[in-house]
Amino acid sequence: MTNFEEISEARKLLGLGETATLKEIKQAYKRMALRYHPDTSSGENNAQCEEMMKKLNWAHKLLTEYCAHYKYSFTEDDVARTYPYDEYVRKYHQGWFEGI
Repeated sequence: MTNFEEISEARKLLGLGETATLKEIKQAYKRMALRYHPDTSSGENNAQCEEMMKKLNWAHKLLTEYCAHYKYSFTEDDVARTYPYDEYVRKYHQGWFEGI
């Protein structure tokens, strides 16, 4: 079972903030892997790079598994909170400005 400390350590290792999308997790992993992969790293110690790649692989796996098992809410209120701009567009199309 994963705890908050592990999740926090993994996101910091990948250089992520407190919120991230799956796309951002993937991009951060690729960016860090390019930097630390033993085959592509420039002038860095291979042993250190191999150890860092193990940590990066762990972090990526942990965060993607967390996201895969996360329960998303599809209630109208939660969707509106996630996409507030869409609510304005919906109101506009339903005549929000009529009578002004």
